[in-house]
Amino acid sequence: MSCRMLHLLPSLILRPFAKACLAAVLFMVVLTPPALSQQGGEGQVAVLQGLDKITARITTIDAPVGQPVRFGTLDITVRRCHKRPPEETPETTVYLQIRELRLGERVQDLFAGWMFASSPAVSSMEHPVYDVWVVDCKNLSNSG
Repeated sequence: MSCRMLHLLPSLILRPFAKACLAAVLFMVVLTPPALSQQGGEGQVAVLQGLDKITARITTIDAPVGQPVRFGTLDITVRRCHKRPPEETPETTVYLQIRELRLGERVQDLFAGWMFASSPAVSSMEHPVYDVWVVDCKNLSNSG
């Protein structure tokens, strides 16, 4: 590669990354909560896992759609839960709202958005004590 072509190198390297980011953003925009109103509603439970970084304990959290659940100081509400059919590429997506409730302090909104079971790092909640990620979606009757 000639010296005159070196200035093009960053754009050649970043172009595939930019396309992947754009695809992820478009995927999230298309799958806003109203777009999934037919899927992932009442009668479904999102299976989440939470890590307490202080104690190094992982807790499985069954969170029914529309009902807040507690994990430490976090208040987690699942708005939508969607699991692809078995004949498609496996993917579970959950729309979460996570707030922190501390005694004597204002409620702090920490996260609102889609989380993906197959790629937890794509959309994650940043918190010094807790990590939360998606495992599965299931029907309330199967949560037994």
